[in-house]
Amino acid sequence: MIPAERHSARAGTYVSQPTGYRAFEPAPLPPQPPVEFDPELQRLLSAADLALGRLDGSVLTLPNPDLFVLMYVRKEAVLSSQIEGTQSSLQDLLAAEAKLYQDVPRDVDEVVNYVRALNHGLARLDQLPISVRLLREIHAALMDGVRGGHLQPGELRTSQNWIGPAGCTLATASFVPPAPHQLPAALGALEQFLHTHTALPPLVKIALAHAQFETIHPFLDGNGRMGRLLITFLLTEAKILDKPVLYLSHYFRQHRQAYYDHLQDVREHGDWEGWLKFFLRGIAEVAAESADTARRILVMREAHRDAITQRLGRGAANGHKVLESLYRRPIIAVKDVAMLTGTTFTAANTAVARLQEIGVLEEITGHARHRRYRYAPYIELFSSI
Repeated sequence: MIPAERHSARAGTYVSQPTGYRAFEPAPLPPQPPVEFDPELQRLLSAADLALGRLDGSVLTLPNPDLFVLMYVRKEAVLSSQIEGTQSSLQDLLAAEAKLYQDVPRDVDEVVNYVRALNHGLARLDQLPISVRLLREIHAALMDGVRGGHLQPGELRTSQNWIGPAGCTLATASFVPPAPHQLPAALGALEQFLHTHTALPPLVKIALAHAQFETIHPFLDGNGRMGRLLITFLLTEAKILDKPVLYLSHYFRQHRQAYYDHLQDVREHGDWEGWLKFFLRGIAEVAAESADTARRILVMREAHRDAITQRLGRGAANGHKVLESLYRRPIIAVKDVAMLTGTTFTAANTAVARLQEIGVLEEITGHARHRRYRYAPYIELFSSI
């Protein structure tokens, strides 16, 4: 067992600042004393590793997996943003992407930015390792033009922030992150930890890094979403997942208070083991759900392909083209179908009507003209999670 007097300062200590308040100064990773791998932690680590392996295998059985990845990304974007108080749903995000709104609601803009930031970060991983520089780029994309967008997007904070209930002050906050002048050293140590080989299992290293990032809280706004994005980037960079198909924010949202409590227990009591167990349970649980989603996609796709083949006759080839396009863009118009299939508007309209009859498409605008249709079964598969 770790002695209590050492355990309490294991993650860092509060340091008095010249203006009178105290800010937390995190200890560098890995924790000292080292993480204690008791039987429960070892079991949870094995379960999480196994679940991620099954998830990776399930997704790779899908024909053209990249077609389906975007919906996983969208789902993670919606859930992570909801933790921060947005009310937007997956349907709202898809409607915004399909330009159904004249003025996109502010909440939806935040989710759209999350998708953009995640995709930007994944693309940049081919050229740049996870680093303070990359995190600043991603933060700029995340916060551009949305709530908090005036709070120095892409820039490390130069003033003190704090965490707590609405209306709290520095004196009454639940947690006060490092003072601004401490950020370069704290982030530099985190970056060094990420790129230094250790004997720690990769999932443990990722869990430690997420908690440390949230403790450092380097931006004036958007730190929660950035910390959850970091998990996705680390899983991808470490090749633990071939595709970003883990919507871990589902678990954090379901257990929001426990999520915050475990992070705070790390800071106050050095309870890294409690946080790791919570994190690994989430990985195993959500990886199993994500793998089940992949299996359900495969079953649904085959059922719809069979229905198109049997019911659309000579139009089946174009029907299959439309179906495949719906996995990337689940809301379409007749003109989109005409362009995709190279047919006339009338022929495309007929194809859309047939796809409605077999339950693939559903009209959602109620307009006589400029109608839009959604791939309802696919959207509902993710919305029900």
